[in-house]
Amino acid sequence: MNPVLLEVPTVLETERLVLRMPQPGDGKSVNAAIKASLSELKPWLGFAQNDPSVEDTETNTREAHAKFLTRESLRYLIFRKDTNEFVGSTGFHNIDWSAPKFEIGYWIDTRMSGHGYMVEAVGKLTDFALTELKGKRVEIRCESTNGRSRAIPERLGYVLEGVLRNEDLSVDEERLTDTCVYGKI
Repeated sequence: MNPVLLEVPTVLETERLVLRMPQPGDGKSVNAAIKASLSELKPWLGFAQNDPSVEDTETNTREAHAKFLTRESLRYLIFRKDTNEFVGSTGFHNIDWSAPKFEIGYWIDTRMSGHGYMVEAVGKLTDFALTELKGKRVEIRCESTNGRSRAIPERLGYVLEGVLRNEDLSVDEERLTDTCVYGKI
């Protein structure tokens, strides 16, 4: 079956959070979170290497919306249920619909960290992938020195399947990095 024909909910909910597909107009709140978190995101994420404009972020969120519709990737923006404040972003990328298998990525607004929101959101996506999407594998990859990112799969019971040594360049392209591969089946 063509993945475009799959019914994938545009909204998922947890006890405290709403995860929803990016919409036109989301760029402003996502950009504010990036700006507030730039120093924490910069060592790990390419989009945080420069201070993006609201227009840049709006373009990115609209592209994510389009990719959601084509099922190329499934990004969800995370909001608190009680206040509707933007928390961060998570979603599936590097999707292989033939297996099916999914890789989860995530980042959080620094002002929202320390409350377990990302564990809650990624836990929801993991369960959703394995049950609703009938996934056979969910993977999380992160740089070995990114302890905060590594804590998410470890708290959710993922298995550290290996460390790929000298696997990638750091986002500043100054050194080789090791990548941790966590999996859940």
